[in-house]
Amino acid sequence: MLIDHRTYTVRPGTLPAQLDLYAKLGYPVQLRYLGEPLYYLVAESGELNTLVHGWVYENAADREAKRAKMAADPDWKHYLAESAKAGNVVSQRNVLMAPAPFAPPVSMPKIHR
Repeated sequence: MLIDHRTYTVRPGTLPAQLDLYAKLGYPVQLRYLGEPLYYLVAESGELNTLVHGWVYENAADREAKRAKMAADPDWKHYLAESAKAGNVVSQRNVLMAPAPFAPPVSMPKIHR
């Protein structure tokens, strides 16, 4: 199992606009290819203007295949273009992680077709 933990920082004051843009254009596409995220969180303290989300994959090959299919989708390309045009995101950090041997089991996500 592999978890893709992503951290995004947005310009102050733009978090609601970025979440709205993503909810309308990005999230529906990701549900089709990646399934439901393990988590999608917004910072309430610490580094504000930050959101994190985690996507579950069987392994690196599963991640690569799913993300390649999603990247080819015109709807995903449209979301990326609109997100870039909005200019809300200032940084992104991705970390691929595996559960520790004693961690509770994580289920594979439900894919929305």
